[in-house]
Amino acid sequence: MADAILTLNAGSSSIKFALFARGDVIPQQPELVGQIDGIGTVGGRRAHLKVSDASSRALDDIDLKLEGPAETQHRTALSFLVDWLHRHEAGWRICGVGHRVVHGAQKFSQPIVLDVAIVDALRDFIPLAPLHQPHNLAGIEALTTALPGIPQVACFDTAFHRSQPEVAQLFALPRAITAQGVRRYGFHGLSYEYIAEVLPQHLVADRANGRVIVAHLGNGASMCAMKNLKSQASTMGFTAVDGLMMGTRTGNLDPGVLLYLMDYRQMDAKALTRLLYKESGLLGVSGISHDMRVLLDSAAPEAREAVDLFCYRIVREIGSLTAALGGLDALIFTGGIGEHGAPVREQVCARLGWLGLRLDPVKNAASASKISTPDSQIDVCVIPTNEEWMIARHTAKLVA
Repeated sequence: MADAILTLNAGSSSIKFALFARGDVIPQQPELVGQIDGIGTVGGRRAHLKVSDASSRALDDIDLKLEGPAETQHRTALSFLVDWLHRHEAGWRICGVGHRVVHGAQKFSQPIVLDVAIVDALRDFIPLAPLHQPHNLAGIEALTTALPGIPQVACFDTAFHRSQPEVAQLFALPRAITAQGVRRYGFHGLSYEYIAEVLPQHLVADRANGRVIVAHLGNGASMCAMKNLKSQASTMGFTAVDGLMMGTRTGNLDPGVLLYLMDYRQMDAKALTRLLYKESGLLGVSGISHDMRVLLDSAAPEAREAVDLFCYRIVREIGSLTAALGGLDALIFTGGIGEHGAPVREQVCARLGWLGLRLDPVKNAASASKISTPDSQIDVCVIPTNEEWMIARHTAKLVA
C-alpha cells in the first residue's frame, strides 16, 4: 500500500476532499478529488457527491438525501464521506489528515498537529467565525473517529496574515474591546500562501518580491497586498464578510446601515446574518444569481449592474492596497472568477491605466499565465490557486 495524505475542507454548504500521494515531494495533482455540494438547505434536498481521479476521470457521482437542520445534514454528509473513503481506499494507507480551519485567532500562526486541548482552543474561536468554524470542527471530529490514531493537522486561513504590521490589524475601537480579539484577521490565507510559494516561477525576482496585489475572486472574494511574499494588508477584516462584494455577501458596508435596519426595520441578529451572508452581493444586486458566469451571459440590466459594481469595488480596493504598499509592481488574479472570468479582468484592468497597466486582450481572453503587454509597468498574471496542496504539504511535513 502507498502512503497518502487526506485533506478536508468542511464548509457551510459543501465538503471538499483530496487524496495526495505522500513521497519526498507532495505532487500538486491529487490522486483523488471530490466534493459534496448542497448541504444545509432548508427542508433538505438532494446533495451531490462527485469524485474524480488524477486524470479528471469521474469515479463516482451520487445523489444524497439530506434532511433536518443544517447541523444534522453536515453530520450525515461527513458520515457518508467517511464510509465512501473506507470503501474506496484500497491501495492507499492514509497517514495524515489535513484540515482547513478558518480561524486561528492570534494564538495560531502556523499549521499544528491537533490534540484534545488544541481542538478545545479552536472551539473557543467559534464566536469569531460562527458560520465556518463549527463545520471545520465537525470535520475534525468525524475524521478523528473514523481514522483513530492517524494524526490530524489544522491549517489556518488566518495564519498567512499574521505578518501584517500591527497598524494594519487594528480597528479604531476602545482598547478594552480590541484586547478581546476584535481586530482585522484576514482570510483566504491558504490561497495567498500558495500564490506566494509559486510566484517566483512566474515573475522575475524583484517583481515577485516587490509590491504585489493578489485578487482571490470567487463566490468568496478578497485581496491581499504582499511585499517580500508576505501579507501586508487584506480587504477582509474581522470576518469573511468584509471588503469586496461577493457571490452572496455584502462586502464593505457602512455600520450605520445595520443600526438603521435594527432600529427602523426591526431586523434581529439572525435576520442580519442571513442578509449579510446569504442574500446580498451578486445575488442581491442582480436578483438573478450569485454565479458570475450566469450574470456575464445575461442581457438583463440588473445583471450588468451587479458585474459593474463587483469590478468597481475591486478597483477601489486596489487603489487602497496600492497606497498601503507605496506602489504596485504586479497584480495577480486567482480563484474561480479570477482564473476564468476574462471580462471581469478586462473591466478591472481597463480602470488601472493610471498605474501604467496595459492589458493584452488576446492573452486575457485565453486566460494566459501572463496577460499584460511587454510595455506595461505592472505585470498582470493569472495563476490558479491550490489550497489543497498547501494543506497536504503542511500535513506531510508535520506528521513526518
